[in-house]
Amino acid sequence: MSVSVFAPISIGNVSVGFDTLGLAISPIDGTLVGDIVDIETLSDNSQPSEFVLTGTHSAKLPSNPRENIVWQCLQAFNKAMLDKQLDVKAIKIRLHKNIPVSSGLGSSACSVVAAFYALNEFYSCPFEPLELLKMMGALEGEISGSVHYDNVAPCYLGGLQLMLDTPDKIAQSLPTFDDCYWVMAYPDVVVSTKAAREILPAEYSRQTLIQFGQNLAGFIDASHRKDKKTAFACLKDVVAEPYRDLLIPQFKQAKSKLIELGSLAVGISGSGPTLFAVYDDFDIAQDASNWLQQNYLQSSEGFVHICKVDHQGTRKI
Repeated sequence: MSVSVFAPISIGNVSVGFDTLGLAISPIDGTLVGDIVDIETLSDNSQPSEFVLTGTHSAKLPSNPRENIVWQCLQAFNKAMLDKQLDVKAIKIRLHKNIPVSSGLGSSACSVVAAFYALNEFYSCPFEPLELLKMMGALEGEISGSVHYDNVAPCYLGGLQLMLDTPDKIAQSLPTFDDCYWVMAYPDVVVSTKAAREILPAEYSRQTLIQFGQNLAGFIDASHRKDKKTAFACLKDVVAEPYRDLLIPQFKQAKSKLIELGSLAVGISGSGPTLFAVYDDFDIAQDASNWLQQNYLQSSEGFVHICKVDHQGTRKI
């Protein structure tokens, strides 16, 4: 018995929805940008489970397997299984870490979601989606310091997700503009989630709160009405970007150039340093991609992808 699962990258916040909106995306060329988790049964069920780490960005993760979040997912999943009086097996679980950590692309969420999804599939789905999503959020919250679903939910469910604070529903799917291209540029500079949170003010003015509410409500309303112009005009970050842009080299210059090229919106993906720019014309999106390749990337480890909304979310491959 074996299973292999892919979890896509995501944009947390989506500018206008701090800790409230998340969008799953995938490159249009079919490249699987995200994490893959494989599980297979060990021949001897009496031996302990094993963890294997591979992938293009595995070197940045802890060398001790028990410090890896996928191993922690396995422990949490096994406990939940035993709480349901279900048997667990000795398995080999392998993480293919193919995206950088602290990238603003939901890296830890990718690992957590892929691991829980793969384990649930391996055991023929003993947990319902809401149960599984809560487990994912709790484990990812241990990494980031508090529970936030804005990467976990879209990574798992796909599409654009609005986070809800209700007992029976964590996220609500929203309409998307599927003719749009999301150009993603990771420059390969380090911006830790912790530092990106600490730079934010402890309090905000009443005017900022009003602007935040207007922009978020306007974006959601326009999305439902398929009013692209209004939706992207509302896609402004008044909560985090005015402070976090100081942490990202060349962000302000890049944003100005991308708007000059005709972008519908430009913002910081999650806590950065990845930025996104939205276009509804492929040729212009390609021009933006080329400019970012030459002017925004800080090393050969950086990358640019032209993406569209990923409606599938996490899936078996």
